[in-house]
Amino acid sequence: MLVCLLALGACMPPTPIPVYITPTPSDTPTAAPTNVPTLDPIPTETAGSPLEPTRTPMVIGAIVGPNYTIPPTDTPRATRTPIETVPPRPSSTPIPPTGTIGPSPTPLPQLDAGRVGVQLFTNLGREEWDDSLNRSKELGVRWIKVQMNWAFLQPNGQNPSEEVLRTFELNLETADQAGFQILLSIVKAPQWTRSTQGDDAPPDNPQAFVDFLNMVFLETKIDDVADAIEIWNEPNLRREWNTNAYEFSGAGYMRLFEPAYRTIRSYRPDITIITAALAPTSNTGFSVDDRDFLRQMYAAGLGNFTDVAIGSHPYGWGNPPDARCCAPGGDLGWDDDPHFFFLNNLEDTRAIMDANGHNNAPIWITELGWATWQDIQTLGYGLPDPPENNLWMNYSSPIQQADYTIRALEILQQERTDIAGVILWNLNYANELTLQNRQEIIAYSLLIPGLPPRPLFYLLPLAFAPR
Repeated sequence: MLVCLLALGACMPPTPIPVYITPTPSDTPTAAPTNVPTLDPIPTETAGSPLEPTRTPMVIGAIVGPNYTIPPTDTPRATRTPIETVPPRPSSTPIPPTGTIGPSPTPLPQLDAGRVGVQLFTNLGREEWDDSLNRSKELGVRWIKVQMNWAFLQPNGQNPSEEVLRTFELNLETADQAGFQILLSIVKAPQWTRSTQGDDAPPDNPQAFVDFLNMVFLETKIDDVADAIEIWNEPNLRREWNTNAYEFSGAGYMRLFEPAYRTIRSYRPDITIITAALAPTSNTGFSVDDRDFLRQMYAAGLGNFTDVAIGSHPYGWGNPPDARCCAPGGDLGWDDDPHFFFLNNLEDTRAIMDANGHNNAPIWITELGWATWQDIQTLGYGLPDPPENNLWMNYSSPIQQADYTIRALEILQQERTDIAGVILWNLNYANELTLQNRQEIIAYSLLIPGLPPRPLFYLLPLAFAPR
């Protein structure tokens, strides 16, 4: 298949760009909580001082401690508190595109929609959520990924009646009714579970995360509709792992992963559990190289988990999906390092897995996409700050975004046998706030206020083989 080449021209940043900023967003921030439970300090000399408690925590379900044993898989499940049943929601009628978008630069393959999904903005009311599901139906994907923002859903302690949690639960039930398979990415501990402020972080004590999972499985219907769970997101970035309670390393992440894994498995032997996908990045003051981090996870015991998928974010930045690093004479700043190449990122992950005995474990790509800013600037919004480090967003056009994404899916489905699924980043993270703030996430969004849906939105359904 022919792949469009970028018109590079003279759009060249003067020096290579450090790679530690990735497209993953922070969802709507929450106000500072007013109720803080008691947490047992984590048994490590690096633990931070817990916050002063103002309420007794709710602890239900399994306790994960030094002598914790996984319950048998046939253990009877507790009876849930009666919960409102979600009413049927409107079904979608596909909306034809208005106007002509032009042909794809490459022939369209026949892809399996059952292995492709898209990430949706999560913190929405019922009406807005219905609209996002309808647009996902138009896109033709069979999976949706939602970020389960723990801090947003539980700002005041583990209260299963929290209104935002109930709305989130109903939204997921609606997605299940609409026929979507659902991948949950659980992230962002509330302030009442941690002693660090500012960026996102895990809880000081992994027991707090276990308590939250127990509450979700015992007190909500989320358990009934979830098909896969990703345990955290990009913990090799300090902005996602801003804690003194764990090492900033793969070993530190495994201290959270293992009890979470065992808790989830005690309720759902059948669900797909995915390790936190890592940001393709190098070692800086703000990040740990993803290759190093994955090796550290294996050194801390990841290979002992034989029934998990390994999460991956193999972004390609401005490079086509067929390209590999690094051509002689590369001087554009994003084409001289393997972290900037889709195939290098994917193949290096696989090589590390195989070297550690995880040959049979699949890869789950929980974010994938190509950015473009060319149409956004027609709305009057300049490149994200600092602009000189983001010139690569102008190297790809909207039609190249579609071409690269569809070609990448073709590679993953027709040339690989180890890819369980792919989530496109993203459907609808562009909104008035993210546009005004010129956030990088909107360069990947397929729906942008003030613009027609991007070409990929119309071309991807044409690439899916009929059922």
